[in-house]
Amino acid sequence: MSEFTPRSARHGRKKRGDNEAWEWIQALAIAVVLALVIRYMVFSPFSVSGPSMLSTLHNGDLVIVNKMIYLFRDPEPGEVIVFHASKNKDYIKRVIAMPGDVVSAQNNIVRVNGESIDESYIDEGNRTADFGPVEVPENHVFVMGDNRMNSSDSREIGPISLDKVVGRADIIFWPPDDFSFLW
Repeated sequence: MSEFTPRSARHGRKKRGDNEAWEWIQALAIAVVLALVIRYMVFSPFSVSGPSMLSTLHNGDLVIVNKMIYLFRDPEPGEVIVFHASKNKDYIKRVIAMPGDVVSAQNNIVRVNGESIDESYIDEGNRTADFGPVEVPENHVFVMGDNRMNSSDSREIGPISLDKVVGRADIIFWPPDDFSFLW
């Protein structure tokens, strides 16, 4: 071979194998980086623990949490959110009232600003103990579990600061028989 023969021609199979291996390494590295970005910045799985969201969510259900949506807007009443309840514990509850709203319950009816709210997600016979009125401070939301008599929520721990909200629970993905959208 002449001294002007390209290196790839001189080492044909070895060079092609080196390129293919390098391409696989690059593809795997990109896949890992994308998976980490998506997992920690965009979507995250969350395991429901306890009966506080029955019958919407059951103990052991796995949901996908959309972590990006609240970068563009605030939570809205009726949405199911995940938030940091303490340093080591996240809760999943439903948004009932927004900043500036006054929320209360009397005779099993939840009211926001004096108006009863539609709670079609609550099972018949599920009771809501009387409370309030509570005014929701700025940059906070008032949350409650769907299983009102068995939920530690804003009635006990107070309104939730928006900076503690992780994201909106969007999809139940496990068990497969319960697959559904939460919005």
